[in-house]
Amino acid sequence: MLRSGREWLAAALLLGLCASASADDVLFENVRIFDGKGVALSAPSNVLIEGNVIAQISTGPIEAEGAERIAGNGRTLMPGLIDAHWHAMLIATGPAETMNDIGFATLAAGDEATDTLMRGFTTIRDVGGPAFGLKRAIDQGIIAGPRIYPSGAMITVTSGHGDFRQMSDLPRKPGLFTPMEINGGSIVVDSPDEVRLRAREQFMQGAVLLKVTAGGGVSSPHSPLDVTTFTAPELRAAVEIAENWGTYVAAHAFTSEAVQMSIAAGVKCIEHGLLMSEADAKLIAEKDIWLSLQPLHELMRTSLREGSVERAKADEVWPGIDRTYKLAKKYKIKTAWGTDVLFSRAMAAQQGAILASLARWYTPAEALAMATGTNAELLALSGKRNPYPGKLGVVEQGALADLLLVEGNPLENIDLVADPANNFKIIMKDGRIYKNTLAE
Repeated sequence: MLRSGREWLAAALLLGLCASASADDVLFENVRIFDGKGVALSAPSNVLIEGNVIAQISTGPIEAEGAERIAGNGRTLMPGLIDAHWHAMLIATGPAETMNDIGFATLAAGDEATDTLMRGFTTIRDVGGPAFGLKRAIDQGIIAGPRIYPSGAMITVTSGHGDFRQMSDLPRKPGLFTPMEINGGSIVVDSPDEVRLRAREQFMQGAVLLKVTAGGGVSSPHSPLDVTTFTAPELRAAVEIAENWGTYVAAHAFTSEAVQMSIAAGVKCIEHGLLMSEADAKLIAEKDIWLSLQPLHELMRTSLREGSVERAKADEVWPGIDRTYKLAKKYKIKTAWGTDVLFSRAMAAQQGAILASLARWYTPAEALAMATGTNAELLALSGKRNPYPGKLGVVEQGALADLLLVEGNPLENIDLVADPANNFKIIMKDGRIYKNTLAE
């Protein structure tokens, strides 16, 4: 007997049943629908998938000659999950491996991408890392994985968050690049003109948004939290190029100073914001800015070595999680959800559990809507740079068929998403079934 969805996928590949084959029509019968927006499940319904699109939803019978029929038996049908702050190339390997052996890092990332899909995450927004090749392999059906909305290399400054260079790499020499930059993990810019050049390079490779590190960060050893790393003209240069390409800038920013400078420059999404003030929250709401917030897992803090610079910074940031979520709710900020897992496949395996931890602040329906329909609204900010035209994050006629068939009702028990191996009976992406354990 197969023990997991990943093992089922491996068997399907061996038998030639892989999702890379042409998709057939699929009819889900007798399912209760969470549509990615509402607060309750639907009445028992039938859902017809034609190709990669939801063609029909009805409480009555649907005629679908030749379609594969799946008996839902009252299970929940919901949209595939979306992680809005993911680093697909920076999970299975550490910074040194990613910088110095991009071939190994890419193969490891491909394996992790399959695990990500098997956890029910059909889409991720990649906010920093060389994910273009991985995305291409997934889109072409070479490997199984989620849809990827890539930002390309994190755009940072000397000693900014994302600058993992060694002291031996200094002084910086114009025209010479370190492995970190050559492999596309991060790129260092120290003037508005350099910002424009490197931003355009990311778009040339297929970026659908830009990620800048406007302030210090936890994981970068030479980037103090209180420092506003970019200058205002540098941030405006990034926004200028993104707007020229019809898309937006997401800014890593913890402190008030970094948040305010980013908003003044025209940034459309703040990543983290965990040290911002109540006045900053009001400003974000007034300006209709997105806040991409993460209920960071406690193990991400405690796994850092006690006495290290990184641990000290994490100890400063973590108390801000609860306060920032409360501010986001108080001021009705447009809030996206993500995990921000780095350098740990064990932590990545907790992706669903991290989502379930939103129950500290939200009802299960609110949390699941954030990880489906709301996150999809953030993805749509990429405009014509959107690599997957169509509607994501919802179960409605005409939407793309990224779907999960769940054992039980996650609106009553959100912890169901923390155990995808047992509770996600079917995982469908783009109309193709990647996991089906109903017949086991």
